[in-house]
Amino acid sequence: MTSARQSIMHVTLKVRDYDEAIEFYTKKLNFDLVEDIYQPEQDRRWVLVAPPGSGPEGLSILLSKASSQEQEAIIGNQSGGKVFLFLKTDDFWRDYNNMKTSGIEFARDPSEEDYGTVAVFKDLYGNLWDLLEPVSP
Repeated sequence: MTSARQSIMHVTLKVRDYDEAIEFYTKKLNFDLVEDIYQPEQDRRWVLVAPPGSGPEGLSILLSKASSQEQEAIIGNQSGGKVFLFLKTDDFWRDYNNMKTSGIEFARDPSEEDYGTVAVFKDLYGNLWDLLEPVSP
């Protein structure tokens, strides 16, 4: 039997507005805007952002504009108040300081854990993220 090779390509994040979400991710978190394509048949945009240096094989975030009241209700609470995504970094203090300067709100202060240096921050809608520099093996 052949072993399968699989990976997750995109994670969907519900947003209120494409442009405000693009602004936040590219200007405050310094993510790359990977794609922004209008899809006329569905009257929506296909918007992908990704952390710098993640490359073509890295996970990207699909910014998906809410299109119903049910979808709007989950904006900012896609994981029920738990940390939703984990942003791995090679230099915690560089990124933490840049994020603070950019006005990113931190829900939990930095701490040194067995697995690395970590702090919890909020995106523009309040979803919780970990900023994490793992301990080197």
